Amino acid sequence: MKLKSLLLRYYPPGIMLEYEKSGELKTRSIDLLELSPSTDVSALVEEIKRAEPLITASRTEQVSLLVQRLQEKLRENSNHSFYLFKVLRAHILPLTNVALNKSGSCFITGSYDRTCKLWDTASGEELHTLEGHRNVVYAIAFNNPYGDKIATGSFDKTCKLWSAETGKCYHTFRGHTAEIVCLSFNPQSTLVATGSMDTTAKLWNTEDGEEMCTLTGHLAEIISLAFDTSGNRIITGSFDHTVAVWDASTGRKVFTLIGHCAEISSALFSWDCSLILTGSMDKTCMLWDATNGKCVATLTGHDDEILDSCFDYTGKLIATASADGTARVYCAATRKCITKLEGHEGEISKISFNPQGNRLLTGSSDKTARIWDAQTGQCLQVLEGHTDEIFSCAFNYKGNIVIT
Repeated sequence: MKLKSLLLRYYPPGIMLEYEKSGELKTRSIDLLELSPSTDVSALVEEIKRAEPLITASRTEQVSLLVQRLQEKLRENSNHSFYLFKVLRAHILPLTNVALNKSGSCFITGSYDRTCKLWDTASGEELHTLEGHRNVVYAIAFNNPYGDKIATGSFDKTCKLWSAETGKCYHTFRGHTAEIVCLSFNPQSTLVATGSMDTTAKLWNTEDGEEMCTLTGHLAEIISLAFDTSGNRIITGSFDHTVAVWDASTGRKVFTLIGHCAEISSALFSWDCSLILTGSMDKTCMLWDATNGKCVATLTGHDDEILDSCFDYTGKLIATASADGTARVYCAATRKCITKLEGHEGEISKISFNPQGNRLLTGSSDKTARIWDAQTGQCLQVLEGHTDEIFSCAFNYKGNIVIT
């Protein structure tokens, strides 16, 4: 085995190794999920060298520099202040969702007007209108990190795959018998998963547009789905109060997570795929061991339905957003509540961490979005300007742009 090059992965912090093995180029990553701005670099580099045979003594200085660059990234944007940069009168009817590509150079909006639009972030110029759906465009996604394809899921029961460069429609995926309300690309961008009100999820091949398999077993609508970091597994959350974990290559159910006593609102894996987080209308979040499907903790404290939940990029922190108008931050290791975010005057339907993991973004029915300190729970900024409720918002990959 011969090491060819070392690459940085900023969020979550890690170093990617490109190496040659019997003539074939391969990659693997050294995850540095515990890295902080105060980590002792030389001690960490020694640890990396002991664990990774490809990192030889001659590479010590290079690895040290890479770790220092990762630390600098973690310090960035800690005092970033957001200002209103663009207001886009995007559609003639209300928006359903927004999503950024990985670099944040462009974003997409879905709408009740049956279209999805692609926008240039810096200029606010409309690049393409993706037309063809016969009903509300509800679920939208880029195939990040590549960002060259867009998937749109509609109440017309179809999903469409588009070119982000030209706006051309590659495929229309037909087969669901009710509205499509969630979708996701796998990390390799070879599959699109769609979740529907018809109680099934389907996996589609992005190359030829063929249906790969149907995930059946839920007894009610599927409203949440996500791949794990490797793309090997997919998780679906349903109104039947359960979450199912599936093998993405075969469509076989691995296990069902049973424990919530109301509809599921969100379900996702932690970065290292060791944990699954589920949020429910029963006012709780549950944390599950992803290897065996056993519940390891129930996160309580909210007085009303949990509408959204998420991990930070490293999987160390968990955030929950509720119809009670508050959000909470929990430590994934201790399962204890670290802080409570109070200030919104309406339900919080969306919550997400910035890539550095030190800030949170919330969107609320009180017409505002807010930026919070993830450790102290202090509200740092109220983002005003909308005249109706906010139900979708996101950070870009750098953490210096917010879209609502």
